[in-house]
Amino acid sequence: MSTTRTALIIGGGVAGPVAATALQMAGIEAAVYEAYPGPAYNIGSTLGFAANGLAALDVIGAGDALRRVALPMPTMAMAFGHKTVEMPGLTGIEPLQIIDRSDLHQVLHDHAVAAGIRFEYGKRLVRVEEHPDGVTAHFADGTSATADILIGADGIKSTVRTLIDPNAPAADYTGMLGFGAYTESAFDVPPETMYFTFGKKAYYLYSAMPDGRVGWGVNLPYKQYLSTAEARRVPNEEWLRILLDTYGEDSPGGDFVRDTKPENLVCVGGLHIMPPVPTWYRGRMVLVGDSVHAPSNSTGQGASQAIESAVQLARCLRDFNDPATAFAAYERIRRPRVERIAARGAKINHTKTLGPVMRRMMPLVMPLFAKTSKFEEIMVREQSYTIDWAAPVNERAELTRA
Repeated sequence: MSTTRTALIIGGGVAGPVAATALQMAGIEAAVYEAYPGPAYNIGSTLGFAANGLAALDVIGAGDALRRVALPMPTMAMAFGHKTVEMPGLTGIEPLQIIDRSDLHQVLHDHAVAAGIRFEYGKRLVRVEEHPDGVTAHFADGTSATADILIGADGIKSTVRTLIDPNAPAADYTGMLGFGAYTESAFDVPPETMYFTFGKKAYYLYSAMPDGRVGWGVNLPYKQYLSTAEARRVPNEEWLRILLDTYGEDSPGGDFVRDTKPENLVCVGGLHIMPPVPTWYRGRMVLVGDSVHAPSNSTGQGASQAIESAVQLARCLRDFNDPATAFAAYERIRRPRVERIAARGAKINHTKTLGPVMRRMMPLVMPLFAKTSKFEEIMVREQSYTIDWAAPVNERAELTRA
């Protein structure tokens, strides 16, 4: 029987509320401490949410709430100039869901609150004290909190990661900035299809919205790293000018940029990928979500992997007597899967910054790639992953399914 009874969760974005809810299901009382002054709504742009992420949300009873606000995309296609290649469908797999990050945060936050989870805001972690039987978190406002364990769900720039290991790697900049918008457009976009498009200079994606608008996003090659705050200090009118220089010759990419009003452009800032983190836990502290594994947005798996890890961490804490044993089992279960997905995302990133010769070759290469690269097999394995909450943790079985 687990000796863990209470937990402090640092970070209220994606992994934090899920971990708290799953821990409560496991009989462990958890509270979430968030540095923002309130719930993290209106942070970020749209994201793709995979079937395995939905299955993990179903474990805590939040899957249907997400389905109600997301937009399913059963068809995916890759476009190269005037040539479009439809990607193989995944038989028996729930389609990709497109959701605003703010809507995802609200779904997870509201579900956790309804389950009785306590959130405290304006709590920026500054240091941690570990004791033989617990851990105390100290916050910038002078307050503190104590529990049996502390979980770092504090994102790509995690404070907890550096407290666990001062030499831990920082997130790598992919060399691209993220932007997105919803816009009115005369361009006819078929419904329920996500287009991943290689323009003359850079990559972008788009899809039709139910209200007739088009949702589009870009990964803009940009040498200088800019945080979200830094990028948002640049006027949107200037970003639209830069985007037009990059995508203006593309159809329909240039049309989307020209049709977008400055007030509708959402700037995400630098896009990251997390290199392998050597140390996932120390003592009574452990990492979950983007703080320890943030694959490139190219995978469409960032949020889904964070949610899977939060649920699996709760299972391990439920099934093992002490935190050290639970943390070790959790890492052994999760590390192979998340690092394999991160490696796939790193390869995809290279295709987003192709030279002109490879861009001309891609329409010829991609159909052959889809047939010979085991693409469908990889996607089915990745997205058919499920967590059996009722079953005791069995590492061998977990790794077989991962």
